Amino acid sequence: MTRTSVGDLGALVDRARDGDPRAVARLITLVESDHEQLPELAAALAPATGTGQVIGLTGSPGVGKSTVTTELVRALRATGRRVGVLAVDPSSPFTGGAILGDRIRMQDHTTDPGVYIRSMSSRGRLGGLAAATPQAVRVLEGAGCEVILVETVGVGQAEVEIASLADTTLVLLAPGLGDAIQAAKAGILEVADIFVVNKADRAGADATYHDIQGMIGLADRAPGQWRPPVLRVVATTGSGIDELVAAIGKHRDWLGSHDQLRARHRQRAASEIEAIVLARLQRRIESVTGLPARAAAVAAGQQDPYAAADAILAELGLDP
Repeated sequence: MTRTSVGDLGALVDRARDGDPRAVARLITLVESDHEQLPELAAALAPATGTGQVIGLTGSPGVGKSTVTTELVRALRATGRRVGVLAVDPSSPFTGGAILGDRIRMQDHTTDPGVYIRSMSSRGRLGGLAAATPQAVRVLEGAGCEVILVETVGVGQAEVEIASLADTTLVLLAPGLGDAIQAAKAGILEVADIFVVNKADRAGADATYHDIQGMIGLADRAPGQWRPPVLRVVATTGSGIDELVAAIGKHRDWLGSHDQLRARHRQRAASEIEAIVLARLQRRIESVTGLPARAAAVAAGQQDPYAAADAILAELGLDP
């Protein structure tokens, strides 16, 4: 990628703050490409971050995440709020790029200057998010987005990473997909702030609703702890969306009154810092000249992997 100068970067940030969608797009591209000026970009965006409301949407394929996202955008825009959408798509096995299905399904909002939609490739990363998602959220905050919707890939049992990024996590389910059992297996009960039974006009919706209610009732909760509500929604008609927006607002109020919002923001920052440290450490490990020889010795049974790891840490100047 062509190197962007510091001056150009400053101008891009200024344009993004003014709501220029092309500037926002270029900044997110810098983030996705792990550009060498990413630290400077993060520093420029820092004063304007931490104010946006981040809402995560996760669930198995076919539950209607994109349709619910589209209707949430419509409802939020009706209140005058500026909205950003990060839709993490599965990677193409040929190009590594996003398949862009979500951009196609959200065409209703593409001409609205108060909405910014970006598809991001997961690039094979587990957890339902792309590695660049947290920094892309910062770009959208810096661009003045008051609410940021993050839609995960939707691969089933690897979707819990969204909880470390979002202020409020919505877990979407649909009748007939076995999602109640899937949620229990994946540990999603622990990360959901709100359960949404989409396609609630279909047969089996009541059973799904009661299954999730039963599972929530079995969970241990301290007095005053948030109890995730279960809402019925028919996103194709907009039914239940207003109630969902109200529930999201209620959860945000609860977070604020219980000092949990700042706690989640600190957790989000800790996860970002850890990811940056690990990525830089990974690059340093890959640059160690003795790594191939150590790997060969371990593969041949001449050295155990812990001793090899200790030797590499010593070469990096780190204590084992």
